[in-house]
Amino acid sequence: MSRKYDFTKIPFDRIRSVGQLSLIYRDLFTVSWILGRYCNYNCSYCWPYARCNEKDHRPLELCLKTIKEIKKQARERGFNSFNFSLSGGEPTLHPNYLDIVSELADDVPNCNSHGLHMTTNLSRSINFLKEYANIARAFSRVAVTCSYHSEYANKEKFIEKIIMLQEHDVNVTINMVMVPEWFQRDYENALYFNSHNINVTLKPQSDPTASRVVDGYTDEMLKVLRNGLPQKDYAYEMQKKTGIRDRRPKTKIIEDRTNIPKNMQIEFVDDTRKKWYMDQAERFNAFNFNKFKGWICCAGFSGLIIREPDGSVKRSYSCRDEPLGYLETGFKLFDEPQPCITDSCVSSADSKIPKWKGDEFRCM
Repeated sequence: MSRKYDFTKIPFDRIRSVGQLSLIYRDLFTVSWILGRYCNYNCSYCWPYARCNEKDHRPLELCLKTIKEIKKQARERGFNSFNFSLSGGEPTLHPNYLDIVSELADDVPNCNSHGLHMTTNLSRSINFLKEYANIARAFSRVAVTCSYHSEYANKEKFIEKIIMLQEHDVNVTINMVMVPEWFQRDYENALYFNSHNINVTLKPQSDPTASRVVDGYTDEMLKVLRNGLPQKDYAYEMQKKTGIRDRRPKTKIIEDRTNIPKNMQIEFVDDTRKKWYMDQAERFNAFNFNKFKGWICCAGFSGLIIREPDGSVKRSYSCRDEPLGYLETGFKLFDEPQPCITDSCVSSADSKIPKWKGDEFRCM
């Protein structure tokens, strides 16, 4: 059904509430954590603030203390399902990366559900990734967003690692930033990966301040970005083919998906209360649907982000307000959702957080 779902039909100018389904209908608290800016790649097109050459990782003890504090405050606010998204730089280069994942895994039995996500350039060895997949068996759901960098990565080895992860019930998507000048080349790469039964996310390029989508896209390019390569459950298809399947713990709280198109993650409600769906929030920018100033938003209440190099704890990546605190000195979550004060959300991690325009369209 997702292949026939036309996202251009969504009346974005009439939408009054939006959010990721699991964040709306579960007691889910989400964490997006930049473990450090250190990266072993130095891509020609990478923004200077997104990476560094020196290892800048926080010590393991502080990371574990932070995990405990996040869960303590979240549970005090009624949340007992979690999703931790670990990124960088290159997060797997944190010297204690697998220890951090193991700490999260140990708490899974105490949660209604617990997901794990990482954003990676997939440069670590296949043996390292197998060890990661083995630890990740404990989680309710595991997803990996990997970036393909042709300046460094070997395409066939890249695919080999992804197939191994899918065999171990890890949902994988390749983030493909569609630079206007290289659009055809990047799209051909995306089609090549997709032909190997791998999800590819077609991302518009944002400007260096991450506040808007760059100019240069033709109408035909925007058409591809808005509806191209809808997500499928390739991990499940891979397991049916190979007979290999990791048994994950059952989620204790789950939304009713009876009337929701398959593989859709995002729910919209318009001013007539009609519901619309989208496979992923990454498409928002292609429709310029990223301006929520004045809306009530759950960022800082049902989720937070951790940034480096200063170790700040914030309500979201894009938010312009003061941090909720810092890793070294402590932080405090909001006691209830707060109005958005930011002109635009370019990060999908921000866009998918439940938000609504007026209390009558509250989506929690």
